[in-house]
Amino acid sequence: MWKPLTLFLLLVSLQGTAEASSSEKSAKDTFADWRQYQQECERSMAEEPYPAGLVCNRTFDMYACWGDTLPNTTAMVPCPWYLPWHRHVRGGFVMRLCGPAGQWVTDESGLPWRDHSQCEDLSTDHPFQKQMRLLDQFRLMYTVGYSLSLVSLLLALLLLLAFRKLRCTRNYIHVNLFLSFVLRAVSILTRDALLRVRFSKDLRHEGELFHLLGDQAAAGCRLAQVLTQYCVAANYYWLLVEGLYLHNLLVLMAISEESCFVGYLLVGWGAPILFVIPWAIIRYLYENNQCWEINDNMAYWWIIRCPILLAILVNFIIFVRIIKILVSKLRAHQMRYTDYKFRLAKSTLTLIPLLGIHEVVFALVAEEQAQGTLRYVKLFFELFLNSFQGLLVSILYCFVNKEVQSEIRRKWQRCKLSANPLEKPTHSCSHGPSCHCQQGKTSEVGCPRRP
Repeated sequence: MWKPLTLFLLLVSLQGTAEASSSEKSAKDTFADWRQYQQECERSMAEEPYPAGLVCNRTFDMYACWGDTLPNTTAMVPCPWYLPWHRHVRGGFVMRLCGPAGQWVTDESGLPWRDHSQCEDLSTDHPFQKQMRLLDQFRLMYTVGYSLSLVSLLLALLLLLAFRKLRCTRNYIHVNLFLSFVLRAVSILTRDALLRVRFSKDLRHEGELFHLLGDQAAAGCRLAQVLTQYCVAANYYWLLVEGLYLHNLLVLMAISEESCFVGYLLVGWGAPILFVIPWAIIRYLYENNQCWEINDNMAYWWIIRCPILLAILVNFIIFVRIIKILVSKLRAHQMRYTDYKFRLAKSTLTLIPLLGIHEVVFALVAEEQAQGTLRYVKLFFELFLNSFQGLLVSILYCFVNKEVQSEIRRKWQRCKLSANPLEKPTHSCSHGPSCHCQQGKTSEVGCPRRP
């Protein structure tokens, strides 16, 4: 019965501070107007004297304000003014029936019957409704992206951890990066599922919406929001760790990889705690509203935003420096110009998803500056690339990795030999980094110390 209302409340939770347009109210403003309408209704009901005879009692049914109504009559009140499209249905009415026993008529499901067809104005496609459909399509898109990424990342983790020869500092860093992508996907998908369960059910009686949106009920939602922010931040910082590792590998060759690994762990998993917890404390003390999904004071949001932007900036600087090193090394080999361009382009495109370089473009456009079409274009590409990034990284750094493929082939050959012990094994040699020939023998390198 309350699907339209709870749908826009879900929109508030998923979208945050998005606005419909300059001529239509935002979802946040609509909810604020709805609460004001409810308060005015309660105040009016408290001031109105009660009648002596049998009547259907005054009530606020979460949609409109109803006064005392005589039995066997139809109550009519104007369309609520808090509706975003109220100016289009200003002359409409919403109706309820009062039964002969002084009880409001209910439908077959036991919910109060109400005819609000005159207040829907389905003849016009309002910006608010377009906004809801667009954001729902975005949600479907990134749900598919995170789901595919989650499956591929879990398989990649299984492969990297299953083969002993793949266990080295480089792959340990990849494992932690994959795990951060997994936590990010799980936290976002779980948060969305909880929000849908919380806000998509029918509201059966007065006050149930306040139960859903009250501070006690919002505590679990706020905890989920904090965990989501931590997982997202940890993902950015493990992208930074990948950049730091590559930089140390190419520039500071004398440093031991194993000695730096503890530091990498502290940066990847520890650094986000240093700003996520202070953000949660500040929100609790000064802006403890609903699920903390809306940033009324953007200064508080910069507590999380600044460290993430710093990680993106450092990774971009590392990316530029690595490209310069690759250019110098490729030129030193004196290869043909076409081969040189191809290998440079391949290296560049491979580094972009690993280091999250595409985030630099989004960082240039602040949330406060993006309005109208630009806001939705930015939102689309941000959600699309972030949700599918885990899938791309798992493919590039696990499934098409020659070391991983070599170990899978060896495991497959062993399984075939165990199933057919009389079959003679065949040896093959490739010229990739995982396999080389010496005096007719095949030697495989699972995890070289230096590339």
